[in-house]
Amino acid sequence: MQLENLAIDIRENILYITINRPKNLNALNIKTIVELDEVFEEYMYNDDVKGVIITGSGEKSFVAGADISEFADFTPEQGRTMSENGHDTFDKIEMYNKPVIAAVNGYALGGGCELAMACHIRVASENAIFGQPEVNLGIIPGYGGTQRLVELIGKGKALELLMTGDSINAALAKELGLVNYVVSPEELMPKCEEIMKKIIGKGPVAVSKVVQCVNAHFRGGGYVGDSYQTEITQFGQCMETEDFVEGTTAFLNKRKPEFKGK
Repeated sequence: MQLENLAIDIRENILYITINRPKNLNALNIKTIVELDEVFEEYMYNDDVKGVIITGSGEKSFVAGADISEFADFTPEQGRTMSENGHDTFDKIEMYNKPVIAAVNGYALGGGCELAMACHIRVASENAIFGQPEVNLGIIPGYGGTQRLVELIGKGKALELLMTGDSINAALAKELGLVNYVVSPEELMPKCEEIMKKIIGKGPVAVSKVVQCVNAHFRGGGYVGDSYQTEITQFGQCMETEDFVEGTTAFLNKRKPEFKGK
């Protein structure tokens, strides 16, 4: 895979994706969105990858926003297409069948904040700054920010941040529930790896179904429009997996399970 704006690496079953545009503070241009989509698609069913950690190159910025120069003269139709494509990619991340953790180092503004929110878990360094400043440009977030921010921190505070365009530091982001942990820059990746290794030691099928069920609460159940029904169905489907047999057998025999994700 030829990648211009991303750097990828696989170590100990973890796929590391680094947004690699340091001269632009890792701003998300259209090509970067396309490459993110391609990478997540490529490794969706790769057994060597059991989880994904996304970060930005350098310590200054996770992703400082979208590349404004690309869409400054867009027509409404072009803007709609750009937003739809971004939604498709970020939805893929949110619904991914493997755990995805955002390691937020520095600025996570606009599209960067939206990318972090699409991930399942967010860990921030102490120097992280979050915000959706799009109103300063006369536009609104276009990659799910108006929805995911409400889901994570509640309607009132989300509306304030979205309408003022204000940014918040890592400590306040944690207080509001936007991030799970705040650590020093040196501890950022080790903390993400600690969480990831704990998750990938569990049943992979069950972890994937947890993601589906939790997202069904916000997106609507895919079965009869009821997220509780989604849980019932997914719970039943677990019973036909090899992971279920292995997990229960290991528990009854007082040994550590060896899950295969089947």
